[in-house]
Amino acid sequence: MQFTTVTIRAKTVKPVEIIDITAEVAAALAASGLDSGQVTLLSRHTTAFININEKEERLIEDMETFLKRLVPKDGNYQHNLNPIDGRDNAHSHLLGIFMNSSETIPFAAGKMLLGEWQSIFLVELDGPRTERSVLMQIAGI
Repeated sequence: MQFTTVTIRAKTVKPVEIIDITAEVAAALAASGLDSGQVTLLSRHTTAFININEKEERLIEDMETFLKRLVPKDGNYQHNLNPIDGRDNAHSHLLGIFMNSSETIPFAAGKMLLGEWQSIFLVELDGPRTERSVLMQIAGI
């Protein structure tokens, strides 16, 4: 069993943004030279998450709109009374309750075994941010 660790970095430009990172994950997997195993992705943030869903432009717009409506930014949140980093971002943390900070994806013959319509997304809930990072660990043979 071999392990490879890669960091995928992204810049976000919107308060809520869904970024497709499938190509970056696939490229890192190909570069590893491993044939079969598992890819684990971990968002290293408390307001940005990993999601597997369908990549379709209108659906992504719907998802972003849904997240904004589910927990409005202008709510009366205790966390915003004294934010650590100066950001009123309680809504982002609350949305995170419903999301995953990590995903594990099996691969064989050097390819991820995602479904036909599945893509991997970094979901920004507290943007814009100059840098977000996703830790990718590949374990395989």
